[in-house]
This record gives sequence, structure tokens and C-alpha cells, in this order.
Amino acid sequence: MSSLPAKKITGSFVALVTPFDKNGNVDFGAFRELLAWQETHGTSAVLIMGSTGEVSMLSADERRKVIVETAKMKTGGMALFYGCTGNNTQTTIENVRFARDNGADGAILAAPAYICAPEADIEGYFLEIADASDLPLGLYNNPPRVKSDLHWDHLLRIFKHPNYVVHKESTTRVGQVAQILAARPDVSVMCCDSPNLGLVVPTMSLGGHGTANMGGNIAPAEIAVMSQPWASYAEAESFRDTYLRLLPLLHYNYSAINPVAVKSLMKAVGLPVGELRKPLTGLQGEALARGIRIVQELGLDQKYGWKIAPAAAVAA
Repeated sequence: MSSLPAKKITGSFVALVTPFDKNGNVDFGAFRELLAWQETHGTSAVLIMGSTGEVSMLSADERRKVIVETAKMKTGGMALFYGCTGNNTQTTIENVRFARDNGADGAILAAPAYICAPEADIEGYFLEIADASDLPLGLYNNPPRVKSDLHWDHLLRIFKHPNYVVHKESTTRVGQVAQILAARPDVSVMCCDSPNLGLVVPTMSLGGHGTANMGGNIAPAEIAVMSQPWASYAEAESFRDTYLRLLPLLHYNYSAINPVAVKSLMKAVGLPVGELRKPLTGLQGEALARGIRIVQELGLDQKYGWKIAPAAAVAA
């Protein structure tokens, strides 16, 4: 059974891809391998079945099985959170309770997609879910995907609830992040690693606790360095050097709707991820070759022991 974390989650919180086997089914052997690889390279927590995990294309049965089977893989060294957002409040509550009862360390929630609910209704949604279970929760403010967008006033009221432990922001509003951090709620404030949003530098410089990222799927150790909270100038300097070095990769990961680019690249370097679930398809030709060149220029293939075909061969 899960319990509230004794301390804030800090560092790299990776939104993990969902691996599929050659028949298109969830590959739990690959899940075990990916989770072990993340833990080995300094990842603090993973989100399973976020948008990067193609959650909207998993069936209800698959979602439950993913929770049951991957929760058995916990070692205690890395927290396992699950995407539990449903299409309405009651379904989300049921998902959270199922995760709680089957070994999850926590759940990440967004507003239900497509309904474009008013912000006051979404505030009530987050609070009602928190009242329904003692599972630690994270709130993902992600208007590019779900339309609903919460102002910091809404967020700070929600974060007074003791079950909320993580806030992930995916807007371009540096001012919103500053207002949240200035209020010092008892949550880990994290941001998306998209360089287009541009939140990573200000979030970390203002006292953010890490990044809730996609890049850790392909460069876990580097993203872990980039996500380390700043306790001194040493962390700030390591952040600056790592972030600037990784910019080409971060841009590449967001060159297509997630997780198309990063999962295509993971497959190309030999990580056990399988194909994307249709209607999504992987990158090919020059689009994929560009990612391989970035991996090689960064030396990630040598660091992680990947034997990959030359980019020129992929582009041909």
C-alpha cells in the first residue's frame, strides 16, 4: 500500500513511454528493463501512462493491468506515479482508488480533455478527487492538451489540500511559476522540459524542485543533472552547461507531437519500446536521421553503449 511521501520529490520526474511488443500489446518485460535503466541513471520518479505513455490510446483493461504489473517492479529507489485522468470526475476517482489499492506511489492528474470546462469547475474537480483517496497526487496544468487553464489563485487553493505533492506547469507563464514558488506551498514545483515553453531556466532559478520531463527517456543521466535543485552555484553552473548542451535534443523531442519523436529515437538506438500505437506512426528518413545525428554529436551512443546505424543510412 502507498503512503504520503516523507519528503518532496526532487530532480528528474520522467514521463515514461509505454513499450509495445511486436503484436502491439503492452510489453511488461520491456517495462521492467526501462524502469531499471531509469533508476540506474538517477531518475527520481517516473510517470507511467501520461500523454508520453500514449495513455489515451490504452483501453481501460490495459490501464489497470499496467498499474498492477509495473507496481510489482518497484524497488523503493524510484517513485512510480500513474496517469489517472478519466473523462469525468467519477472515472478519475475510480482510477485513483484502483492505483492506490494496487501499489502506486502516486497519481498525476490533468483536467479531462475535450470538454473545455470552466476553471472553477476544474478546481472543484481536483479537490473532489483529493478528498476521495489518500494517494499522493500531482496536478498537471496542461492547457495545450486539455484547454482548461488554471490561474495561480486556483492552484494555490488546491495546493492547500495535503494530498497534493507535485505541481507540473506547461504554460509559457514565468509569472505564474514565480507566484506559486513565492507562496511556498507544500508541493514540488516542476516544469515541462520543452524549450519552446521556456520554463526550465526560470523555474529552476526561482527555486523549482526539478523537471517533469520527456527527455529523460533518451538521456536520463543528463536530464537528472539538469533537474537538480539549486543549493549552490555549483548546481546552477552544472544546470547551465547541461541545459545548453542538450538544447538540440530537447528541441528534437518536441519536433512532433509527443511521444512520436522521442519514441522513434528510442527505437532507433535499440531501446525496447516497439512501435507507436496507431494512428500515430514513427519518424522515418531525414526526420529520424536528424535525431540520430544529435544523439551521436552528444556522445549518448557511446555513453549508453548503443550500436546504431549511421544517420546517413537511416536517411537514405
